[in-house]
Amino acid sequence: MPDLKAVTITLRALPGAAETPAPPWWGRAVHALWLNVIEQTDAELAQRIHDGSDLRPYTLSSLMGRFPQGRILADEGYRLRITTLTPELSALLAEAIVSGPLAPGRVVTLDYHGFRVAQVDAAEGPWSGEADYLTLAVGVLARHAAPERRIALRFVSPTGFRSRGRHVPVPLPELVFGSLLQRWNAFAPIAFPDEARRYAEESLAIARYELRTRTVTMKNQGKRPGAVGVVSYATLNYDRYWMGVMQALAAFARFGGVGAGVTLGMGQCRVEPRERRVLTPQSQDVKEKEVQK
Repeated sequence: MPDLKAVTITLRALPGAAETPAPPWWGRAVHALWLNVIEQTDAELAQRIHDGSDLRPYTLSSLMGRFPQGRILADEGYRLRITTLTPELSALLAEAIVSGPLAPGRVVTLDYHGFRVAQVDAAEGPWSGEADYLTLAVGVLARHAAPERRIALRFVSPTGFRSRGRHVPVPLPELVFGSLLQRWNAFAPIAFPDEARRYAEESLAIARYELRTRTVTMKNQGKRPGAVGVVSYATLNYDRYWMGVMQALAAFARFGGVGAGVTLGMGQCRVEPRERRVLTPQSQDVKEKEVQK
């Protein structure tokens, strides 16, 4: 079983689900669903995750789709995304989408709204697939070609950070790669040196960006700001090894998420493909729905 797994699940509302208003943000509801899936499938693992560190070995999206006037549409295919960061949890997710609570045809509940699982996408794609930590690391650290000097990341759900007691809604390089480093070292069998955080802070700079602020409504109507869009990071002090580490962490972002609230729908991120990295003044609208593909 791979270390890392990402799946996208398509849901369709049951009759009557559209009769009550939808929540402004589904992150907490998706989180409750996933915890229930773990509990149903492996109660011992659920307890170990509960008793473990604050860093959870998974990330979750909010429910994605159209909600006109805050209502659920009967004919809409709504999507949610789950990633797992350990072989044990990846195996549980694989079982859940084939014959368990998240298999096609099963009924799930999100914030008291009923949905039926219509489709599960686990094949390799921009937002789904599998990987191993060793493969991600070796892929950039051991290859003959030197790592690129730039890294472009697309943030498709609001991404923010907790730094020095404050919410920071800007994906600064030291915050982005510091977050990825923390989650990588928490779950990977091979750790990267802590000096990677210093390299990101001292040697990476934002070269270009297209960002917009999005605010997430959390528990008790609390507001948390975050950024969505594309950022290109460039090195000011090129070092082959450290840029290899940065590239590996960037590849990990598709599974590990970035920043705070990644178990509540925030911080969904991936590397922006080279052919789509051109940022122009005309392309202002962030392609948030791309995560649904």
